Amino acid sequence: MKMVCAVIKPFKLDDVREALSGVGVQGITVTEVKGFGRQKGHTELYRGAEYVVDFLPKVKIEVAVDDADVDRVIEAISSSANTGKIGDGKIFVYGLEQVIRIRTGETGADAL
Repeated sequence: MKMVCAVIKPFKLDDVREALSGVGVQGITVTEVKGFGRQKGHTELYRGAEYVVDFLPKVKIEVAVDDADVDRVIEAISSSANTGKIGDGKIFVYGLEQVIRIRTGETGADAL
């Protein structure tokens, strides 16, 4: 099993959610986060004063999937979150040792 974690632009969340539903993902976890990558933030003008926004708002999506579904999930996220501009985000994939569904006690792939 794998955990697929994607950090994307907030306005792309609905597109990514629909794309993940289309490939059979049943549940996702979404967290509002802030960060920056190569774009290093940006400068904004507010009431005549210029200030630097170092940390940009992002959305972090976490999806636990079976090993066989990882490539489809990555493709769904990358195609739906892509704008072609800097700051589109990143996808991280790491292994899950064990998954347990609290309500039923199911473990492994059955718990997904």
